[in-house]
Amino acid sequence: MNETVPFFSGAASARRDRPALEARIRQVAASGRFTSGPVTAELEQAIARRTGARHAVAVANGTDALVILLRAAGVGPGDEVIVPAYTFFATASSVLHVGAEPVLVDVLPGSYAMDPRRAEEAITERTKAIMPVHLFSQMADMEVLKDLADRHGLLLLEDSAEGIDMRAGGVHAGLWGSGGVLSFFPTKTLGSLGDAGMLLTDDDRIAARARRLRQHGQDTDGDYLHHEIGYNSRCDELQSAFLLHRLERLSEEIERRAELAALYDRLLAPLAPAVATPWLAPAKTPGNQVYYVYLIECDCRDELVAYLDAHGVGTETYYPRPLTEQPLLAPLPGSRHPVPVAEAAARRAVALPLYPDLTDRQAERVARLVHAFHGVAS
Repeated sequence: MNETVPFFSGAASARRDRPALEARIRQVAASGRFTSGPVTAELEQAIARRTGARHAVAVANGTDALVILLRAAGVGPGDEVIVPAYTFFATASSVLHVGAEPVLVDVLPGSYAMDPRRAEEAITERTKAIMPVHLFSQMADMEVLKDLADRHGLLLLEDSAEGIDMRAGGVHAGLWGSGGVLSFFPTKTLGSLGDAGMLLTDDDRIAARARRLRQHGQDTDGDYLHHEIGYNSRCDELQSAFLLHRLERLSEEIERRAELAALYDRLLAPLAPAVATPWLAPAKTPGNQVYYVYLIECDCRDELVAYLDAHGVGTETYYPRPLTEQPLLAPLPGSRHPVPVAEAAARRAVALPLYPDLTDRQAERVARLVHAFHGVAS
């Protein structure tokens, strides 16, 4: 019987690393401190060193990081925030959470990043910020977007949830403007045991307010002096301990992801143009791209997904519809801009399995099945 290939699995790594993980968990248990403790502070310092951020503020998840970033940067009711139409729902919902209005614009083919020209066309007197998203494997064109924000006097914020270790011009994702975020959801390049997130910024004021907002509006956890309405968004010590362990292998795992992507590129190349493999923008400096998701496009996406599923191969449709077609967002004024590139990607794009525990044999099986679906011998 053919081996199933899940879309994501960290089981092999968990088995391999069990002794080290158990040791870290025992240390947390022995400390008696389970949230907002020294292990989380150590994680913040480690992420700050790795990214070059002046401040790294740990929170409960990536969505909270976005909401807190927006509020800490001063975005609120009456403001508009320009975001791409092809991204996860949290990019737009975080804007709504702070009382502002998301304005959805089209993306560029290939990179799926915000189209700077469409973003500029969407600027109004109410625009407060531009918030590009770094999707799948590479950053948006931050030089152009920063120039755009500077020329119009706008905040530049980054939904860099997928951007750990991505850099442009030597600057880490999330640090081109006022701030950015990281998500540590289990499937991410640096994933936790559950939910966790991080806010990145070089702005002392934003960092101070973010730390206040994450703990019910207190400047100091436990002082019971509440200066504003905040959130219960502390990072658990167990998650921080697990992430510190994962951080030790991050470079190695990123290299493995690149190896698997190169293998897919080679095996799927004969299917062009029926299958489009990921396009990466020419890197101005090495090391800019990090494969989080291996996204292909094809005309018969839904049929391919069903075929792979029938043969035991997991996939993920990123994303089945642009944000302009979400029931909550479609009626809003910010959904009025045409987004043909996002609409096409929503019909054609699907992610194949890509994670450090994936074997070459499993990737080869996935590629053979994609060939078989298209009636081509591999």
